[in-house]
Amino acid sequence: MASIDLTTPVGPMRLRSPLIAASGTVGSVWEWADVADVTRFGAAVAKSVAPEPWSGRPAPRLAPLATGMINGVGIQNPGIETWVQDMTPRLGGLGVPVWGSVVAGDAAGFSLVAKELASAGVTAVEVNLSCPNLDDGIMFSFDSRRSREVIEAVIAATTLPVGAKLSPNTPDLIDVAGTCLGAGAAFLVLTNTALGFGVDTRTRRPLISGGVGGYSGPGLKPLALRCVHEVAVEFPDATIVGCGGIITGDDVVEYLMAGASAVELGTVLLAEPRAGARITRELIAAMAHLGATSVSDLVRSVEPW
Repeated sequence: MASIDLTTPVGPMRLRSPLIAASGTVGSVWEWADVADVTRFGAAVAKSVAPEPWSGRPAPRLAPLATGMINGVGIQNPGIETWVQDMTPRLGGLGVPVWGSVVAGDAAGFSLVAKELASAGVTAVEVNLSCPNLDDGIMFSFDSRRSREVIEAVIAATTLPVGAKLSPNTPDLIDVAGTCLGAGAAFLVLTNTALGFGVDTRTRRPLISGGVGGYSGPGLKPLALRCVHEVAVEFPDATIVGCGGIITGDDVVEYLMAGASAVELGTVLLAEPRAGARITRELIAAMAHLGATSVSDLVRSVEPW
């Protein structure tokens, strides 16, 4: 059997694998690295961090569903100062490149966090544009002007590759994606969780304290794939990282064919922290079956009817 090359470009970076551990599911990475084979991953994204500590929402803030889960953690984090103190000594010995994830209530806050993340030793900055704006509580990714302001501020604060993570609920995804690329984003992450709601019929209360939360899991895949495909068609030169509902090697292939160069694994790692090894085996087997010897053989290879 021909040798299979799993390396793939994401912006100016070349990852050893198209698998990336998604923000919010692997903590600050070192906790997950204690139990997982991180060598199967091209990168891991630490949980989002803000300028100041965020306490998050009260419990319950995570609920399993028949397929996937709904969460409303509220981006609990210790704030960038504490994060840098805790993480700087750890980042170099984890065996996987770590990306930082930035959240804030305004562009200046995003800029501050990005600058400090770079000083800690992360290799890229993922901008969580699904975070709500302080002025009106509307997600940054719902507004192209605000998204541009944030991306430009982050790029001005660091020389690291910067990616924009967008929500599948973005009303005009093509407009916002194009704005982020035009502002200098090296890659797009499509997508974050979708807005969802569930009820505990025994108590007649919402499943989580905040009511509406983020839905993730297998049911998210068709929604996120649509985003990947539409953006890939509109922006042929854009680098896209697909994210949403990936649990098998075939799922990875589907994202690559739709237009992604890499994928982020999220909810699957909560249930199966070592899933990277299994999914890598399945991906290699699927590529061999298709006669593909490199990831690039599959990227944007979907055929129209």
